Amino acid sequence: MGGPVFPWRNSSEFELLVDGPQFFPRMLERIGQAEHSIDVELYLVEAGACAQAVVQALHAAAVRGVHVRCLFDHYGSLAFTAELRAQLTDAGVELRFYNPISWRRGVRNLYRDHRKLLLVDQQWAMVGGTGVTDEFWQPEQSVSEWHEVMVAITGTLVADWQMLFDRQWRANLRRTAWRPPTHFGLARVPPMPEGGQGLGRVAYADARQHRDILQSLVRALNSGQRRIWLATPYFLPTWKVRRSLRRAASRGIDVRLLLTGPRTDHPSVRYAGHNYYPKLLKAGVKIYEYQPCFLHLKMVLIDDWVSVGSCNFDHWNLRFNLEANLEALDPSLTEAVERSFTTDFAASHEVSLRDWRRRPLWGRVQQRIFGWMDRLSVAVFRRRG
Repeated sequence: MGGPVFPWRNSSEFELLVDGPQFFPRMLERIGQAEHSIDVELYLVEAGACAQAVVQALHAAAVRGVHVRCLFDHYGSLAFTAELRAQLTDAGVELRFYNPISWRRGVRNLYRDHRKLLLVDQQWAMVGGTGVTDEFWQPEQSVSEWHEVMVAITGTLVADWQMLFDRQWRANLRRTAWRPPTHFGLARVPPMPEGGQGLGRVAYADARQHRDILQSLVRALNSGQRRIWLATPYFLPTWKVRRSLRRAASRGIDVRLLLTGPRTDHPSVRYAGHNYYPKLLKAGVKIYEYQPCFLHLKMVLIDDWVSVGSCNFDHWNLRFNLEANLEALDPSLTEAVERSFTTDFAASHEVSLRDWRRRPLWGRVQQRIFGWMDRLSVAVFRRRG
């Protein structure tokens, strides 16, 4: 099913922030400066030093009269303790949880809100892939355990991010919160502008019914002329994405995948993703596995077009999750994303087809097992859908 999509907007400014020690202090600073409103939408929220710092900042804002709303995914915030919740609600923060887990919901428990969004005074936004956990940031520490990026946004585009949050905030009161009403936007994904400065667009996904975010990516992949660089921690791409990557590489385009290495929170997903390596490598796609820590960022650079946000571009995310990415055409952001990719490629191990064929037997076995389980789950849920 389709749904409304957001148009391209001009006159916005973007700043790429790499890793928690860069973006969390900026988030806390903006929360501390808020005068009227703060809206937060998150998937992963867990008790710890990071959560305590964010909760204290939100608590202080609410006490001084700022209207604070928090929408947390219920499953992703199971480790967000009652004490921390009380600190928010006692200060007057409106706290809602998306799709509470219940045995009565059955398969509907799989619908999750995977978006990561902070809005301040309807004038400033930060979007990306972070959660509020100690893996992303601990106060007083200069490095983080999980590698992630966020983008700070000002200008006309903030209003669309606000609209997306408000829409889901209202829909969360419905029994089917993953199917919000559609009373805005365009009917089709708008054509990509030829270029410019300060151009941006909100791309999003509603569970099962709306895939604007995927349609836009595939179109960008198919129209790429020079380079396609894609980073994701969980490499379970849809068939259309895999085909587009192979075709682009066969046309001589510089196609590179930046994927997680041995340090991952879901080894089974990594092994399932290995199932797709051989055909991609044979087509000329370059695969880099990040070594220093767990790579959690979701970022795409196609020629000068940038996409950064919450979406892993895998068939699981796009079937069950609410997702949101910033798409942008802006020289300064493009340059920052290019630098980030270049740095990460240098800290990665490039997987060659020759090395791949020599991988250990145990790795081959796990690839087969988890690859088969992945294909089975896709087949089952396709029939159900």
